[in-house]
Amino acid sequence: MESLLEQVEQLPDLLAVSRSPLVRDWDPLTLDRALEWARYFQHLHDRFHTRPRLREALGRRLRRGQPSPLLGFPHLGRCPQLLGLALLENRALPPAACCRLIRSLLQLPGSEAASQPLGLELLARRKAASRLLALPSAPPRPPEGLEPQVQAEAQLLLSRLREEEQEADLAGGTGGRLHWLSGVLGLLPQSRAFEVVAAALLLLRQASGAEQAGGPGRCGNSLDGEEASGTGDEYVAEHLLSWLLEKPDRFSPFCLFLPGSVLASLAGHYSQLSKPYLDLLTDWGSHLLYDPLQGRWVKSCLDKGELSWEELRERFSCLCQGTSLLRGQTQAALNLLKAQDGDFKVCGLSVWTDLLMEVEKYLRKEAEC
Repeated sequence: MESLLEQVEQLPDLLAVSRSPLVRDWDPLTLDRALEWARYFQHLHDRFHTRPRLREALGRRLRRGQPSPLLGFPHLGRCPQLLGLALLENRALPPAACCRLIRSLLQLPGSEAASQPLGLELLARRKAASRLLALPSAPPRPPEGLEPQVQAEAQLLLSRLREEEQEADLAGGTGGRLHWLSGVLGLLPQSRAFEVVAAALLLLRQASGAEQAGGPGRCGNSLDGEEASGTGDEYVAEHLLSWLLEKPDRFSPFCLFLPGSVLASLAGHYSQLSKPYLDLLTDWGSHLLYDPLQGRWVKSCLDKGELSWEELRERFSCLCQGTSLLRGQTQAALNLLKAQDGDFKVCGLSVWTDLLMEVEKYLRKEAEC
């Protein structure tokens, strides 16, 4: 029994290697051995899934030594699909091994005609099925304000950035990840690139929050590599933030395009964004003029991209709905701007006085509720 448990303990390493650059050294025979191990693990699942005590022992051994409880006994039953999917998505796999893998996946279970592929339809069905099987029972909600399609594109971007980070670590260099990122995002329309970067940062924040709340395992199944990975994901976030902040003419349209709620979520989690965002709101607010005939603040130039009074008020209100630290920063910034503008107490003389009054009114209502 101990020998069996020691064999099962190797599954996390097998799946980790299948997603790493190490597979570049695999030949078809190495691939066949990996697939044989996957089928063996599947056999163990089928053999012991009706025996609770053995099932629990195998599950405990799978979780032992892992940084978080990511794998459990059910994963044994779909090990061939998980391994095949990881290898299909790993661009480091050599062509000969990749061809052998595809031929293996195209065969029906128990088929004698090993050399007769059944078509790409079966491969597509198997990959889709493995995706569904790998989903957690309660998947995380999509980041607020962003479409599921954008979330999927952001997950792909994060996967590639993680691969770049891993390859750079193995090579012992920093690489050209920011240059690569700029090239990839430059292929997208600007608005789409902004959505994808925001979604990627929100996904990293979501994973990090789940780790802090209850351990990485509560994020669900991480076999697709979408959950946070400690320092590695911190570097990934740094690359995304560097791309966003390296050019003022990029950050300003980014903040104009995205909803205030999304920007407040980002600013509350990434301290690198909170000050530039507040500075940008300050600049936009300074271009508002009070129209006594209309009794409200209006843009100084209608053809410019600055926010209107209503939009600016909404952005500051969203910031005050964020973390206590972000709320305090926002109120402190407004108080300072109000004092610098003359510290007026009545409406219509300073945009910062009026904004601060609106924010304080909003916070009072929130406190009453």
